[in-house]
Amino acid sequence: MPSRNATLLVVDDDIRMLRMMKRILEMEGYRVRTAGDGQTALEVFDEGDPDLVLLDITMPGMDGYALCQSIRDFSKTPIIMVTARVSDNEKVEGLDAGADDYVTKPFSASELAARVRAVLRRTILWEERPEPVFHAGELTVDFARNKVTLGGQEVILTATEYRILSYLAHNVDRTVTPDQILQRVWDREYAGETHLLQVNIARLRQKLSDNPRKPTYILTKSGIGYMMQKSNATA
Repeated sequence: MPSRNATLLVVDDDIRMLRMMKRILEMEGYRVRTAGDGQTALEVFDEGDPDLVLLDITMPGMDGYALCQSIRDFSKTPIIMVTARVSDNEKVEGLDAGADDYVTKPFSASELAARVRAVLRRTILWEERPEPVFHAGELTVDFARNKVTLGGQEVILTATEYRILSYLAHNVDRTVTPDQILQRVWDREYAGETHLLQVNIARLRQKLSDNPRKPTYILTKSGIGYMMQKSNATA
């Protein structure tokens, strides 16, 4: 789906912020649905899968972290967290909950629109890649169907986790640096933000190994970067 035809779900309990984001995004050509709390957001999501979700972290009842985790239980839809919090630990908490990106308040209309465009562009580029199936031991990555299985069981990944795994699989038996992954999976503006990558690598290892401290598929090359080992792998 072309990004300008995308449907977005915006979630914020601040009605003024909700209206402002809706207006900005509609001016960019998106279809925008809104919700003022987490439970309503899940109901709106269920009525028709949006192409992207923007959600505020601080909301009464179900907060942004809980909502993000709830969506991740059944969907890979990309999620941008909108937050006034700026510490790395809080950003990492959002990414650990399954978010793909974040935008910090206060933000300009151009910044919000750019973040949305970037996330949608990355999602579309990866989904349109006509590639074969990758095998490594019990791990299978079906690029045509955007599906990952381990021992025959489907592994539910976020959009960002899937892009990282795909990039490593396409570079099997090669060590890639954190900045190479950040620039390929995110954008050039993220160069140096290694905490984004570290959180997602840790989550991938948890999902792909019984013992994340002794990862089977994604290896760390000390001082260099990460590698998908070729041992027992065919592509």
